[in-house]
Amino acid sequence: MIRPEEGNRGLRLEEPLIFELDTPGAVGVDLPDIPDAPDRLGGLARNGPIGLPRLSEPRVVRHYTRLSRMNYAIDSGIYPLGSCTMKHNPRLGERLARLPGLGDLHPLQPDSTAQGALDLIDACADWLRALTGMPAVAMSPAAGAHGELTGLMCIRAALEARGDARAKVLVPESAHGTNPASARACGYAVESVPADSSGRVDLAALTDRLDPTVAGVMITNPNTCGLFERDILEMAQAVHAEGGFVYCDGANFNALVGRVRPGDLGIDCMHLNLHKTFATPHGGGGPGSGPVALSADLAPFAPLPWVLRDGGGWRLAEHASAVGGSPLGRVKGFHGQFGVFVRALAYMASLGGDGLRKVAEDAVLSANYLLARLDGTMTASFPGPCMHECLFDDRFLRGTGVTTLDFAKAMIDAGVHPMTMYFPLVVHGALLVEPTESESKETLDRFAGLMLRLAERARAGDAAWFREAPVHTPRRRLDETRAARQPVLRWTP
Repeated sequence: MIRPEEGNRGLRLEEPLIFELDTPGAVGVDLPDIPDAPDRLGGLARNGPIGLPRLSEPRVVRHYTRLSRMNYAIDSGIYPLGSCTMKHNPRLGERLARLPGLGDLHPLQPDSTAQGALDLIDACADWLRALTGMPAVAMSPAAGAHGELTGLMCIRAALEARGDARAKVLVPESAHGTNPASARACGYAVESVPADSSGRVDLAALTDRLDPTVAGVMITNPNTCGLFERDILEMAQAVHAEGGFVYCDGANFNALVGRVRPGDLGIDCMHLNLHKTFATPHGGGGPGSGPVALSADLAPFAPLPWVLRDGGGWRLAEHASAVGGSPLGRVKGFHGQFGVFVRALAYMASLGGDGLRKVAEDAVLSANYLLARLDGTMTASFPGPCMHECLFDDRFLRGTGVTTLDFAKAMIDAGVHPMTMYFPLVVHGALLVEPTESESKETLDRFAGLMLRLAERARAGDAAWFREAPVHTPRRRLDETRAARQPVLRWTP
């Protein structure tokens, strides 16, 4: 049954659960009767229905097809989430990750039968060593936050090896939320470092907080405001002078790849989001991969396993006795996210060094193009050019009755996924936009035009329209002011 929803502008459909579509007697496939055979379940055989929905094949296909149309994806349009690098993922990588011999490997098979896979892991690590300017890369961490924790564990191991117990880690207030969480999970107290008026780490405040109890500082560069930390060399020198280490959050490496080697900036360890910078589809929890690049001082503590050359072949060193140094134990089962390694290596090898440099240049150019198009109507948070993402605040909405959340919901109605909102916390009502290098000028112009039209509509006094948005989606906005639920339109196909 279809009926108008009270207070809505038109009709809205809700897709039932597949269990609600259950139709007794319906079946999607004919199977032969099971022959009589003795069972080995010891009286535990099920004697009732298992409760799966009964549907014909067309009905199943249509159900999941309708659900898929409710989703927004990078294959549907621009996905401008700041600090997330939701870029187009070349289909070449998807094809290669499914090749026989790569897609059907088993982590427990002997090294002698997986020589190509071990060679591939080392080749991927070699690219990352070259791009970061750091001598070692631990490949096994499963994602960015896992890489953060691994890097901090290497720092702690290095400090303990020299008999230096330190208690705290300094984290800028514009850091990703996983940074202080990782430091706490590693057993450190966290002390915040404020930003200066330019949106960068306050160098004086950082140096004031340095003392022999500081294990290190966690820097994101470019930072979460989309700005390059121009004092990074001075910060690294100050931290090293106090005996600490410099950790770099690599989530924004998309702006630097091929142009700047973090090792040359005094970075001691850095996780790399292969699923962001090096093109693996991600979001919703995975898949991810967070290798950690390590300086010479930290390389001996890299977690096991290590991929090592053994004569003319490769072997996995899975025990500390098989390697030099004092490696951490495993931080992940088996050897890392192999399918992501395949995609990342395909991406790097197909682009080459010059292509990766162009990625960073185009990402920065795209962000600055949007900044130039939107600044003046929307309010940029900080003066001057940005790196790979541009940051706006809600000053352009003051006096309109429209909030950042209202603005984002209206974008959904226009068919565009909103940018990151209310983050970083250093500006009020933040709107953080990362266009990446994959979007054309035509797409950026359409996106900028939409932003400008929405800003103009907000200033024209149409706050009620914004507060209703979105009205064209399968689900309306959560009513945060009333406990009563809105009536729901239901449709049974």
